[in-house]
Amino acid sequence: MADNAVLGTGAVVWNLDDLYHGADDPALRRDMELVESRASALAGQYRDRVGSLPADELLVLVRALEEVDTLLARLAAFAFLNFIVRTGDAAASALLQQVEELSARVGRQGVFFRLEWNLVDEARARALLDAPTLARYRHYLAAMRRFAPHQLSRAEEELLQELGPVGRSAWNVLFEKLMGRMRFGEQGRSEEEVLSDLYSSERDVRARAADELTRGLEQHLHVLTHIFNTLAAEKMISDRLRRYDSWISSMNLENELDDRAVETLVTAVQERYTTVHRYYHLKKRLLGLDELFDYDRYAPIPGLDDSVIMWDECRRIVLDSFAGFSPKMAEIAEKFFAGGWIHAPVLEGKRGGAFAHPCIPAVHPYVMVNYLGTLRDVSTVAHELGHGVHQYLAAEQGFYNADTPLVLAETASVFAELLVFRAQLGLIRDPAGRRAFICQKLESIFATVFRQVAMNRFEDAMHTGRRQQGELSADQLSGYWLSTQSAMFGDSVTLREDYGLWWSYIPHFLGTPGYVYSYAFGELLVLALYSRYQEQGERFVDNYLQLLAAGGSRSPAELLAPFAIDLDDPGFWHGGLDVIDQMLAELEKQCD
Repeated sequence: MADNAVLGTGAVVWNLDDLYHGADDPALRRDMELVESRASALAGQYRDRVGSLPADELLVLVRALEEVDTLLARLAAFAFLNFIVRTGDAAASALLQQVEELSARVGRQGVFFRLEWNLVDEARARALLDAPTLARYRHYLAAMRRFAPHQLSRAEEELLQELGPVGRSAWNVLFEKLMGRMRFGEQGRSEEEVLSDLYSSERDVRARAADELTRGLEQHLHVLTHIFNTLAAEKMISDRLRRYDSWISSMNLENELDDRAVETLVTAVQERYTTVHRYYHLKKRLLGLDELFDYDRYAPIPGLDDSVIMWDECRRIVLDSFAGFSPKMAEIAEKFFAGGWIHAPVLEGKRGGAFAHPCIPAVHPYVMVNYLGTLRDVSTVAHELGHGVHQYLAAEQGFYNADTPLVLAETASVFAELLVFRAQLGLIRDPAGRRAFICQKLESIFATVFRQVAMNRFEDAMHTGRRQQGELSADQLSGYWLSTQSAMFGDSVTLREDYGLWWSYIPHFLGTPGYVYSYAFGELLVLALYSRYQEQGERFVDNYLQLLAAGGSRSPAELLAPFAIDLDDPGFWHGGLDVIDQMLAELEKQCD
């Protein structure tokens, strides 16, 4: 286990009092009763009336529903954040399950609104949407109608809501419990600690970490395989009932993108896999190796400073980098450090990975990381604080309008990473150090663009295979993983058979199917935005902060209009990929 006292993270744990004063807070139980009674009362008052409501009454109903959903989100945020850092705690798990069951009951009561609103004829809906009274909720209500062709009957929708706690969410909780308590190697280390060793400069350390991760996953592979199959089947059934054209269509609809636009992005990235091949052939030469194996992918290039970065230094690096771009951005990020909004130490039972949780507009977001003091960890902190700043600014839009489509949700996080990289690069004078640092950034970009698209291809193979062949074996899933990863690396990296199991620890495939292409979208978008920042300076900063503050109040295309970005233009995606290629070309020139 990491020495949190040495790193300075021992006391960097979040304070959830702004949500509730603990699981035994009387306010928590009171709100659980209140949210259900309010939802029931609204259903009783408005069910079967939505289609006849004038604009002013519709506004009253939407506001009341928003209040119910906000209260439910407060409860859900506390239960989740309380659980995720103690996945082995029975009481925390029980509370999470209670809240999820409550969410299902409340959701069942509120189904009537979505169903009835989506059945309003187009002419009347357009008249209501154009009413000044409903201006604040215009996009929210219009976006809801996109799902009209995919909704089921009231009885079916209510039944699905009721079954929710024993469906996808329950399997995801099981996955979180399993991964949170899994231990690797003779020392019984956490997933986060073992994965961190893949970045070691010592090859035997990397190889041992890879073997330990594989052996640990193997011990639970039957359970992990069953979880993946069950959730793939659940999605298959849901998509069939809701008449979606493909497994990815529902995610594209959530992101307000059509299938063709996403296919254009994925195809463009696949066409540039040769960039990845070139880089890893170069890396093999820089490392002086005859062959690169999967456990060598993240090996640091000689010259990189690998000293441990204490938490206070990480804080300074991130805040200074943000301040160089926007003092307001740094001021908001400082609130996370100073206010107990971050959970940083690696702890027994804490889930690996990192995230930012938006909570509700009346309460700030919370950030979780597992900090081990590496340069990569500093980048992760910047990434999650980018999310946090975005969520903090978007809160002014209210609960329904603050939620940003996933493709734009990654913009602020990736942009924050780039700010930190640029600031740190400017401080490095040693040529070998600069080269190594640029290599690390390129690999980070590859992980965000190329690897995420390769993972999207794995998801496509998994969901297609599950639908065509029935239950998939672990060997079949591993075959999909190796083939899609091999396409990205070509002959530049040798992927061992053991690496085939590494699909099994990635939570995105389970929690948010189809999500991963949003990372590639965000990275390529950020490269375009950063070039505009270099051209426009302060004028860009104002527009950028306005973009974040807009949340999900408009579509991605509308939000990006001030930046002259056309998401339907294939050339836009290739422009971002050209930037990556240029970075690599400059690196190749330095190494000749």
